[in-house]
Amino acid sequence: MPTFVLASASPARLKVLRQAGLDPHVIVSGVDESVLSDLAPAPLALGLAELKCGAVASLPEVAAGALVLGCDSVLELDGAALGKPADDSEAVARWQAMRGRAGVLHTGHCLRVAGSDQVATAVASTTVRFADVTDAEIAAYVASGEPLHVAGAFTIDGLGGAFIDGIEGDHHNVIGVSLPLLRTMTTVLGFAWTDLWSAPAS
Repeated sequence: MPTFVLASASPARLKVLRQAGLDPHVIVSGVDESVLSDLAPAPLALGLAELKCGAVASLPEVAAGALVLGCDSVLELDGAALGKPADDSEAVARWQAMRGRAGVLHTGHCLRVAGSDQVATAVASTTVRFADVTDAEIAAYVASGEPLHVAGAFTIDGLGGAFIDGIEGDHHNVIGVSLPLLRTMTTVLGFAWTDLWSAPAS
């Protein structure tokens, strides 16, 4: 079984992978995300995922043959790519724009076999319908701090879950990593998904 490396600081992604039976070794890429700009939302998500995956896969502490996963998520609203809000006021403005509407959460996935040219890339997109929340609810949610740490200023698996009316697509993708897509990508690279299980799924 190859070592599985998650090139992401996201605790939500790590939790999803662990619940799916994997036990990733986390290495944060530390790449400068500002080097990618002027891209549409889906290509931006994929480009950032490739950047993070490539940076970590090339580190000397990553053994040849390890599977390295890089992911990045952005919310598309009115054609714009929305990442993490810079501050409370931006998070409030985001929610005022999103409430009662739908956006598309794009997550770029890049899976690479370290020390080789084997790589699989893909984007998973899930439509998210936001509740018509009140100004008071927005203020309370932003005050919790949760929206400041996630793409699109919302979660579906935390306090923000009550403010999501529904989704169309893979809910794991909204959390940060699409398990069905990742399974397909591992198969493309010649690995059986079940061989990556290192612990019973919980």
